[in-house]
Amino acid sequence: MVDIGDEAPDFTVPLADGDVASFTLSDNLDEAPIVLAFFPAAFTNTCTTEMCTFRDRLANFEDVGATVYGISVDLPYTLNEFRRQNDLNFGLLSDERRELIDDYGVADAFPPVDMRVAQRAVFVVDGDGRITYRWLGDTPKQEPDYEAVREAAADAAA
Repeated sequence: MVDIGDEAPDFTVPLADGDVASFTLSDNLDEAPIVLAFFPAAFTNTCTTEMCTFRDRLANFEDVGATVYGISVDLPYTLNEFRRQNDLNFGLLSDERRELIDDYGVADAFPPVDMRVAQRAVFVVDGDGRITYRWLGDTPKQEPDYEAVREAAADAAA
């Protein structure tokens, strides 16, 4: 699992932003600090609450120059519908191949079918591509401390 101070694993995945484009982390470090918010699955109660809370607090992140992306193993077309239904105003990244959850060490099994999904986790990546903050949920329903994430992003921007 990546930790604070480690180089963030680079990746290229589909970006659901109302359309479907390609997103490469290293090509977007000018948006740093970048908040990567992993969530298990679109359209589930806690995940919807978490992503809507990021939506509602997005101005707080933008005030410190941070860019937020949600990440799940859902297909990009599913993520676009999730964005639309919840008026999400930030991009969602599709880890449909489950490479990011492995590279970042946040793979989890979704009972009862044991499908591999993302553990609820948040990473902040600075402009040099380094992890400056890491949070992992202890339980599937635990949400991050959004103010702590914002403060970490502000520190990474400084």
